[in-house]
Amino acid sequence: MINFENSFHNLNEDFYANVIPSIPPKPELISCNKSVAKLLGINLKWIKSDEGIACLTGSKVLEGSNPLSMVYAGHQFGNWVPRLGDGRAILLGEIVSQENERWDIQLKGSGITPFSRNGDGKAALGPVIREYLLSHAMYNLGIPTTLALTIATTGENIRREALLPGAIISRVAKSHIRVGTFQYFASQGKYNLVKDLSDYVINRHIPEIINKKSKYFDFFQSVAKKQAILIAKWMSVGFIHGVMNTDNCSIIGDTIDYGPCAFIDIFKKDAVFSSIDTFGRYSYKNQPLIGQWNLVQLANCLLPLFSDNKEKSIQMAQEEIDKFPKIYEEFWFNEMREKLGLKIIKKQDMNLIKELEDIMESEQLDFTITFSSLKFIFQNKTNRLVKFNKRSKKFNDWILKWKSRLTEEKISKIEIMKKMEFSNPYIIPRNHLVEEAIDFANNNDFLNFSKLFNLLSKPYSFEEANHRYYIPPDKVDENFKTFCGT
Repeated sequence: MINFENSFHNLNEDFYANVIPSIPPKPELISCNKSVAKLLGINLKWIKSDEGIACLTGSKVLEGSNPLSMVYAGHQFGNWVPRLGDGRAILLGEIVSQENERWDIQLKGSGITPFSRNGDGKAALGPVIREYLLSHAMYNLGIPTTLALTIATTGENIRREALLPGAIISRVAKSHIRVGTFQYFASQGKYNLVKDLSDYVINRHIPEIINKKSKYFDFFQSVAKKQAILIAKWMSVGFIHGVMNTDNCSIIGDTIDYGPCAFIDIFKKDAVFSSIDTFGRYSYKNQPLIGQWNLVQLANCLLPLFSDNKEKSIQMAQEEIDKFPKIYEEFWFNEMREKLGLKIIKKQDMNLIKELEDIMESEQLDFTITFSSLKFIFQNKTNRLVKFNKRSKKFNDWILKWKSRLTEEKISKIEIMKKMEFSNPYIIPRNHLVEEAIDFANNNDFLNFSKLFNLLSKPYSFEEANHRYYIPPDKVDENFKTFCGT
């Protein structure tokens, strides 16, 4: 059984709406993420029990839960929307793990809330599977992310572009608070509530700064650093979030809201997968810029808390925002150097990295395979992932430069190999594999989904028998689009 608490419920009622999840007609558990259950200290037998399934599909509200939906605002594709909120998500409450970490458990697809905006509050199975697979992949890649505990079908059909199986995902996160949560209250001039929200986040997530006079500015600095780390990690694996609205920007630096997200196959800096991002605002190359833009919006909310002097507050915020590109580039540089097996920092490494990116783009190379093959190239070995006989002269010249640079390292070849091996995954949730799993699942066949899920649990391992999961499709669909579904 889960022993729920709900500290967010102790905040002013302006922060949320009390909501009771709708009861699905015939819930059926499809998958339970054992690693997440272990992380939370939840018994698997209970999850699979009638009570567990009822709790995690909204059919039964356990004591201490106090389910609610959060209110927030946000800039969506740069356009201001003063009131959004959890339109199909209900926070059941929090649990405290054996490591004394507090985790939210939230249901998505569990019915109408006051923030549904004419929607039905439900979720189709396909988008739920996408979030379940991608969040699992990100976690195993070592990228900060929300997690997913369970998927269950609801026994009803959901009308979208067609009638589709309905589903509910139980999402787990250390926080569901967004930049847009602060914007909601700041836009109304309710800075007392902005302060209350800031105190809540600091007390829960950054307790070491509670007694500092500059704690609100320190809080902002913490958010900026975590965003820089997060986006650098996205870029290092070719991940595109797809909808970096301020209401999808986690205040603790987690990847949140897996809607129109995807991983790059053929490398393109201006790659976009979102069906609604017609102008490329949230393209791969723009993600660091948008991260900085989102921080500007947060700073605007927190200015009155930085200092009693308005001009001083603005100066403090501006200086920190101006630092962001350099902070981000430092984290990104470190991620990319790890991928090349480099430890000693040298200025020319930046040119080496950017030259490789240019080659990947001009020669339409697969992002993941290019990097995962480097350890084979370093050993002068062949592998089935890449066609060595088709390497261009430019790429071969780059390899010679890279190998020459590696001779300057003061670590052994084995250490260089390990660096590359644990920085360059063999498998990512490629678009065609995710869509294949969804297509079969919509027809009540979950074997493909389970196979992909298991392989994504160990992204740095290569198994010859599963070769097809490590490569792009024979023909990459350059017009592939993803949608906001959950």
